[in-house]
Amino acid sequence: MPENHDQPSGAEPSTERFRTEPECPAGGAQPESSVEQTTRIPVVQADLEAGTRPNLPTNGQKPELPKPEPESDAERTVQIAALPADFSAFPIGETQAIPRVPAEPSGWSGALPSDPEPPEADKKRRGLIRAGIAAGAAVGALALLYVGDLALTSGTVPRGTVVAGVDIGGLDEAAAETQLREKLGPGLNEPVELRVGDRATKINPEQVGLQMDWTATVQQAGSQPLNPFTRIASLFTTHEVAPVSHGDREQLVQALEQVRPQLDRAPAEGTIRFEGAKPVAVDPVTGQAIDMQAATDEVLARWAEGGAVQLPYTEQPVSTTREGVQRALTEVAQPAVAAPVTVRGEGKNATLSPETIGASLRFEPDGAGGLKSSVDLPTAIGGVEPQLADTIKPSKDAEIVLEGGAPVVRPSTDGIGVDWNKSFERIDEVLRRPQDRTVQAIYVHEPAKFTTDQANQMGIREVVSEFTTNGFEAASGVNIRRVAEQVNGAIIKPGETFSLNGHTGPRGIPQGYVESGIIENGRPGRAVGGGISQFATTLYNASYFAGMQNVEHKAHSYYISRYPAGREATVFQSPSGASIIDVKFKNVAKSGIVITTRWTASSITVTLWGTKQFDVTSQTGERTNPTEPQEKVVPPGEPCSPSKGTPGFSVNDTRTIKDLSTGQVRTETQHTVYNPQPIIHCGAPPPPPG
Repeated sequence: MPENHDQPSGAEPSTERFRTEPECPAGGAQPESSVEQTTRIPVVQADLEAGTRPNLPTNGQKPELPKPEPESDAERTVQIAALPADFSAFPIGETQAIPRVPAEPSGWSGALPSDPEPPEADKKRRGLIRAGIAAGAAVGALALLYVGDLALTSGTVPRGTVVAGVDIGGLDEAAAETQLREKLGPGLNEPVELRVGDRATKINPEQVGLQMDWTATVQQAGSQPLNPFTRIASLFTTHEVAPVSHGDREQLVQALEQVRPQLDRAPAEGTIRFEGAKPVAVDPVTGQAIDMQAATDEVLARWAEGGAVQLPYTEQPVSTTREGVQRALTEVAQPAVAAPVTVRGEGKNATLSPETIGASLRFEPDGAGGLKSSVDLPTAIGGVEPQLADTIKPSKDAEIVLEGGAPVVRPSTDGIGVDWNKSFERIDEVLRRPQDRTVQAIYVHEPAKFTTDQANQMGIREVVSEFTTNGFEAASGVNIRRVAEQVNGAIIKPGETFSLNGHTGPRGIPQGYVESGIIENGRPGRAVGGGISQFATTLYNASYFAGMQNVEHKAHSYYISRYPAGREATVFQSPSGASIIDVKFKNVAKSGIVITTRWTASSITVTLWGTKQFDVTSQTGERTNPTEPQEKVVPPGEPCSPSKGTPGFSVNDTRTIKDLSTGQVRTETQHTVYNPQPIIHCGAPPPPPG
């Protein structure tokens, strides 16, 4: 127990800090930290109760204090009661925490030692605590920012939203719609460019009913996202929203069909063309065909975005390759035109020039990516045959002509010509040679195809039938005379079939035909070749009364009074000359038939010559099933010829044919229905220009 020392009389109570030596636990444990190295100094209860003052040192020496019992680290504190002057007033329990000071090895020095380093585990624990506190603070701050951001952006378009290049993020829906109208609206009436590969065209959005839906476009952007990560990402990214539009899908499909030829591309195989004698490689090009339904969807979705709308398409492959074309160029085309080819004739030679060689060469895919070549014989022959004309004598067929009103046979003559197929049999090999480029012309005898004997055996010596029609306008007369010239002298052998369209071929302006009157949809019209139906009717009746077999003919839709009812015909060709409606008949006689024609300013006559074998009569029945015409009004400004119209009807025509050589008789009945020709009213003429 420490001794008590009296303080001088009248001195203020004082407390003094005592330093104690630290206890070293067994095993040499390290001293505790300065915070923990404290001990509790008990108050001397007995002395206090006796009212005596504890003996405290006054000479600066350390009091001797009993060693306290070991206590827990939490309890190691020093409490020293304040010592008042009057011990009877000593406040029991009033203590002051005094930090425990470790003892110095050499005694009291008055200096406090530094704290020892804490254990490593404590350092880590404290670091984790600090990190947790920092993280918690950061999370709290972010939470505050998130809540604040939600409040600020509520009811607006999500950040980063872009429509056709216009940023509407962060705006309310009304402002966003206004922004889109101002930025995109002015350009929506401009033509929309459509592009497929390297091809492009334009359509008018108004004509196909394309319209923007501004409200739906803004609504499509959605609302502000609740996901915090999405919101953070929106600060650095953009979100494209396609404009929402409406359109008449059927109209749009029709518009795309109209411009499709400008966008589609047929596949083109590689080939070699010639510029004079210079071969040029033409690389293959794959085809492209619009996917119409997908293209319609793409236009509806993208037309308002500005720029060209890329339409989806299907690629159509080719079989040739660029490498294959180049190989044909160097191995075939260039050697072929490197020098001319000499064609040796009988007493005269001809030259196949490089230009003619190039013009006659043909290339087609070989199925392995390359090209195979061939020579077009008519082109090659045309380049050398005129040079050998003096060595060639063409054959001439026999002819049957009228002289002195009777058919006469003009004899045939044989000729000498060149068998070009044999002569050019090895031309491909010759064209590959750098030298010895020579071809031998092989001459052959060429008999006439229709000999004098054959003509005499045809039995063409008398008229077997003849028919005439009258009444046509001047322009129609030009066409009738032209077709009559082409048919005049035609020979039909026994068993052969004659075709008017086949014999004349195309009947257009290059062939000497002109525009003339026709009937189209019950109304008068004009077309090149008009009036030829009158020649067709005349020819049909001539073959009818000659006993020829009817193979093909078609009556007019409307009855024309200058033709026999139920016994007339029309013809028609497409603009390209293809046969649509024809007059065909077969020679069923034992003799041949020659057709002759003659004409006047108002009539056409067709005569068939041969050996008369059939006696033919015709009986036309009564007109039945009459149908009244309807009225039609031609709009003002359109070509019009007023007409009172004619009723329609049905009629039967019966042909009786008697074979003069056998006496056999047979009949044929043809049923014809004529439509009523409408009554035509012409509309009021257009007003004069003001």
